[in-house]
Amino acid sequence: MLLTRASEYALLSIDKIRKSDKPLGSEYLAEELCIPKSFLAKILQNLARQQILQSHRGAQGGFSLKRDLSKLTVYEIIIAAEGKAPTVFDCTQYSQSCPNGAIGGCAISPFLVIFQGKVDKFLKDLTLDDLFGETKEKEERI
Repeated sequence: MLLTRASEYALLSIDKIRKSDKPLGSEYLAEELCIPKSFLAKILQNLARQQILQSHRGAQGGFSLKRDLSKLTVYEIIIAAEGKAPTVFDCTQYSQSCPNGAIGGCAISPFLVIFQGKVDKFLKDLTLDDLFGETKEKEERI
């Protein structure tokens, strides 16, 4: 599956964080976005580990963006949230096994590899500025 709830929650959290002038805590974000707190806390920590978010300690702590939206791609967010590269199908080039036991002999494997490559390129080219930007050209970029 290309986007799981972890990726969705990561992107929704980043959207809230980018709009704030102060760090936002995981508890606040979980309540605002109706996301289980423990699940969201893991996602936010993963984003911080990958240098996407900055973690702030203390009473006024929480998370803020560490990098500019124009320098962050959706691909990077998915990897940070999921812990692995996004895949469209179970048997793309990232998989070490074929669910049908046909490694190397699958008739549609070449198509799947090409399709996965196009999806990867799209996600690597799509910045968070493209995704969240407020301009009229937004639809053209996506």
